[in-house]
Amino acid sequence: MGADAVQAGPGADPDEGEHDRVDDPGYRLAVTSEVGRLRTVLLHRPGDELRRLTPRNNDQLLFDGIPWVERAQQEHDAFADVLRGRGVEVLLLADLLAETLDVSGAARIQGISAAVDARRLGHSLADELAAFLRGIPAGELANSLMAGMTFDELPFGPDATSLVRRMHHGGDFVIDPLPNLLFTRDSSFWVGPRVAITALALPARMRETSLTDLIYAFHPRFLGVRRAYESHTAPIEGGDVLLLAPGVVAVGVGERTSPAGAEALARSLFDDDLAHTVLVVPIAQNRATMHLDTVCTMVDTDAIVMYPAVRDSLCAFTIHREDSYSGRDGGSGVSMRGPDPFLPAAAEAMGIGKLRVIDTGLDGVTAEREQWDDGNNTLALAPGVVIAYERNEMTNSRLTDAGVEVLPIPGSELGSGRGGPRCLSCPLSRDDV
Repeated sequence: MGADAVQAGPGADPDEGEHDRVDDPGYRLAVTSEVGRLRTVLLHRPGDELRRLTPRNNDQLLFDGIPWVERAQQEHDAFADVLRGRGVEVLLLADLLAETLDVSGAARIQGISAAVDARRLGHSLADELAAFLRGIPAGELANSLMAGMTFDELPFGPDATSLVRRMHHGGDFVIDPLPNLLFTRDSSFWVGPRVAITALALPARMRETSLTDLIYAFHPRFLGVRRAYESHTAPIEGGDVLLLAPGVVAVGVGERTSPAGAEALARSLFDDDLAHTVLVVPIAQNRATMHLDTVCTMVDTDAIVMYPAVRDSLCAFTIHREDSYSGRDGGSGVSMRGPDPFLPAAAEAMGIGKLRVIDTGLDGVTAEREQWDDGNNTLALAPGVVIAYERNEMTNSRLTDAGVEVLPIPGSELGSGRGGPRCLSCPLSRDDV
């Protein structure tokens, strides 16, 4: 691991995180809830891929504006420091990817193959570019796979026979950049001791999973880790998946996750005995509510912060694995009901009387503003302790009044891609609750 991946933050006991990882017999790579004490998390520090954004391409690349990259990096560093200061091990995707490409020739071949598209570049140019990429150092290759490459940046002279090179502008991309990589929640998520590799819905993000897939398949840290769900056809994204309680999973269906993806995930979790109940939650198909975690997140074992405009309208189809469940090849043992109101359906599945609901803002305008600014998108570090963007003052105040400790972080530039602390993080290990 790179040194930055496990460095303790200011104010932290430098031995605390290491003690938790090495000496604690309860530590493992596994996640069974949204709020169990966070031990290890995967982040991606913004890099050169954000410098590819221009007014011409930011909509296509799913950003609402052109972020100030240096400030976004400072904000992300502050986020990582808060995590380390609470004893959380922070792994950085760029470090893991470079280490993976350094130790595995197969990872190099697969990563290059996913990035270099002969159907778009033509076989001659694609072959020449792939050959070049195979010979560069792992760190440079990792950066090219993340940040992309333009025709002007091709490291070899023009080929008089390449129509593709003659007809493209120099600033066009030979390898598309991946500016949404900083939202590590979406391309993979953990359920129990297994990792789920997702299928991202929009073209600008589809290749992200090829990089996370390489890390989980070839990095020494993840040797022996088994997969939970893997699909190349039915879209599902990690921002739509909430682990409400051990064995109880909520899946949003809207702009990014399809009904087929939610059904396939439910079947996979049932087959692997990772869940007994999946609540499928329809959400509006628009950018303001692109994922379920943009309208609600868990902040305690029995508490949820929620956008009040959907509190009474949000519903769920409940899929339950019966004792007679016979597996993927059988047609029995699964019951489905609904749609029912989400909050009571979730409480029933979780085995509690009622979910405590903390609304985003006291009035409609404030609630709408803070929902847009990811006020509902919190990351729990432990039951009743969350990280949230500092600008959502009303939501944070209401969380505090409800007994939730809020650790505020800056997010004016990080939020330009529409994502809060939960979107920015993929927990790899949490304590059970």
